[in-house]
Amino acid sequence: MQDTATDLERILDEARPRLLALEEKAAEMRSVEAKWSRKEILGHLIDSAANNHQRFVRLQIEPTLSLPSYRQPDWVRVQHYQDRRWTELVELWIVYNRHLAHVMRQTDPQAAAHLWKSPEGDLTLAFLMTDYLKHLRHHLDQIL
Repeated sequence: MQDTATDLERILDEARPRLLALEEKAAEMRSVEAKWSRKEILGHLIDSAANNHQRFVRLQIEPTLSLPSYRQPDWVRVQHYQDRRWTELVELWIVYNRHLAHVMRQTDPQAAAHLWKSPEGDLTLAFLMTDYLKHLRHHLDQIL
């Protein structure tokens, strides 16, 4: 999980200046085929951080965990990310993920096999942390 934390920190360091270089109007625009604007995609990544934060911490305390998935479109809709300033969203996302990297770095290796009993099946903490980065990269590619 040390490598995952290091990868996350590297991604944050590389993404921050590129994200902050986007102008407010560009962050608000939706292409015809896109369901979310860049602001809403970054908001979704903030929601992903919040939901995974719960999983990362709770799975170090309990060997198994049953939490529901989250309704992603509803989370984005209810929080009105489109109405937030782009720079505020970027900074919130960066700071939250720096904390997640810290949590990853401090994870007890014995907790790596602890299981989240998700609606899609049993997933280990180690898998969740690795998959979190894949998900994050996918959406960063959409934004950038």
